[in-house]
Amino acid sequence: MSQQALHVVLALELSPGEHAQHLTLSRDEAAELVALVADDLHALVPEVAQARLTLGGAVFDAVELLRPGFPVWATLDELARRVPRSALENVVAFGHHEGRMPAQLLEPDPAYADGPMRLLPLSLLAPEEMAEALSERLEVELVGRGEAGARTADWLMRALGVRLEHARYLSRNDLLALTCVQYEHVNLAPLWQLLEAAMLTPYRPETTLSARGLALRYADGKAWMQSPAQWLAAQDGATAERGHAFAGAVFELRQYAALLQAHGLPLHFDGGSAIATEYGSGWLAEIVAQADPAYDAPTLFAHEAAGLGVVAVTVAQRGAAGRARVLAHGYPLQSAALGPLVTTLADRFNATSDVHALGKIQLDEDGSLGAPAVALH
Repeated sequence: MSQQALHVVLALELSPGEHAQHLTLSRDEAAELVALVADDLHALVPEVAQARLTLGGAVFDAVELLRPGFPVWATLDELARRVPRSALENVVAFGHHEGRMPAQLLEPDPAYADGPMRLLPLSLLAPEEMAEALSERLEVELVGRGEAGARTADWLMRALGVRLEHARYLSRNDLLALTCVQYEHVNLAPLWQLLEAAMLTPYRPETTLSARGLALRYADGKAWMQSPAQWLAAQDGATAERGHAFAGAVFELRQYAALLQAHGLPLHFDGGSAIATEYGSGWLAEIVAQADPAYDAPTLFAHEAAGLGVVAVTVAQRGAAGRARVLAHGYPLQSAALGPLVTTLADRFNATSDVHALGKIQLDEDGSLGAPAVALH
């Protein structure tokens, strides 16, 4: 019989200052919880009884569930389809055995464990002929009265060792809408536009602009972003204003890179034929030109901004009349990435790994990101 998977979450809003004592449930605990969840959902939408309810005994952050291909739910569905229907009644739950979940993707990442909302994934494998109607009923009923039952909420508080403000069922569409609003609230609507395209229409390219005007696009399973140096070269304004704007653009790049990584969508620099890209852990770099033997040996310079530390590392050569020839720009997106970025750039251009700290953002006479025109000692 052909089945369609309908995805749901049990969203747990933790009381202020609370943190789940553990992120996964044992097999026995998951079996207890799925019985309570089944009672809740059957009371809301009786037709749920005709579908197979599957529970993943782990609590996640939204960034772990909302990824291209929805891999946590996909794993849950795959495991559920392997269980013979005669083996259980119309519910199945997966928990850990000796501390290990049955699939790696059902293991929550501790890096995302401190958020105020934890999400427990659920799936309904519905017969094809009833899936659309059941999906519509769930969308209506869960929004209107999807609060978890008191027995379910009490069980969760005891099992996870937390106090809860709310525990309610949401459809996957509800979770998408909620996350969209959260990102819009912090001025990251363009980021969500890329993520939504990657999750819901991965076959269709998408283009947009960040709040600061950096060009963004989604294509072929990747997110592409204009480099801050490219963006700066096209801006107008006084030198001080341009330097401040550049720092803001790098801050935005860091936000986008961290969130896209959390959502499982790689971020790359988007450039024309003159720009090559290098990718590394926690940093991005663009190669502007190759070293010219007629110039001095390549040197590394660190651009700095208040509150952000080193915002960019420029590789440049000094030539005739002290003019600087820029070869590359690198951007540390995480504090721990500066060392590996410097090492990579130094190796790439056969330069020493000594970095000259500029104490500011250095712009050239055209207002673009540059390097000092005289040697530093």
